[in-house]
Amino acid sequence: MTTFAPPVMDEILPVDNGSIHLSPDIIYVANEGRFTSSFYSEPLSTYAVGWRDPENIEGTLEFVAPAVETQRRFEFKKFANAEEFLSETDDVRTPHADFKRVEFTGTSVNEKTLNKGLTVVVDLDAVPNPTLRNWEDNYTAKLMRRLYRNELRRAITLLSAAATNTAKTWDTTAGKDPDMDVIADLITATNSSGIRPNRVLYGDTAWQKRALAHRAQTSAGGFASSSLTPDAVASILGVDRVGISKERYQSAAATKSQIVNNLVLMYNAMSGAGVEDPSNIKRFVSPCINGQRVRVFRQELNAKLVAITVEHYSNIVVTSTLGIRQQTIS
Repeated sequence: MTTFAPPVMDEILPVDNGSIHLSPDIIYVANEGRFTSSFYSEPLSTYAVGWRDPENIEGTLEFVAPAVETQRRFEFKKFANAEEFLSETDDVRTPHADFKRVEFTGTSVNEKTLNKGLTVVVDLDAVPNPTLRNWEDNYTAKLMRRLYRNELRRAITLLSAAATNTAKTWDTTAGKDPDMDVIADLITATNSSGIRPNRVLYGDTAWQKRALAHRAQTSAGGFASSSLTPDAVASILGVDRVGISKERYQSAAATKSQIVNNLVLMYNAMSGAGVEDPSNIKRFVSPCINGQRVRVFRQELNAKLVAITVEHYSNIVVTSTLGIRQQTIS
């Protein structure tokens, strides 16, 4: 009996190696390099890299889930919290003996950053002056804002799901002290993880209710506390930073919703951290082929339609759930 080996893929479809001389009668295996060289827009990519949102959605995202640059596939070690706080009474070496040996362990996790992006197709008849390139910049900025908004919503969803939640009421009832409520939860978080949360994020509604509860005390201290800046509140709470999220997203046809709303989130995060630095949440990012964190393509679909695509690589990960606290304010 004669047996036949299965054909190799290259024998079925030749590989597109980037040569400009391709036979129109042959089907080739796709080459990303050809797509990149044809549609990659260096001017728009440069614009995207230097672009900053006027409402600073990227700043809020960095506050919630700081970026950690890494390769597409990477490994990080989950924080072995208990080992950082073990203590011995038998660390004294006896003559001619060795010191007591300890072992640090941890769970290594293999992950990868995900390719994310959005495309908009523009009809040139809807562009006031197609000869000016600023219309391309405007659509690139729109896509950037939406991508950052998507990332922020993901980060808040992950952080909230990992948090230990308590319900609080901050209203005009006498005796309410929102700051003491948060401090109590920060102490509880520190007892749990051994590391005090260094960031507190208020939703727009939660920040408003904080001011309402302080003003209702009708005292000099209450009035003064209600008008404190986030930096001043951070000093009272004993954390590095306090943030207020005012971002919204379109949740229905005629409805916009707050991304954080009536939540107060307490957690540990560090800007400029590496893959093994202990923290609760990180946004792992990988550079695109152009070496930057974003890349823009411009593709002319026909005489009237132009597609603009913005892509990036990221993966938001809760690296430790210990000490994450959340208050839901009513």
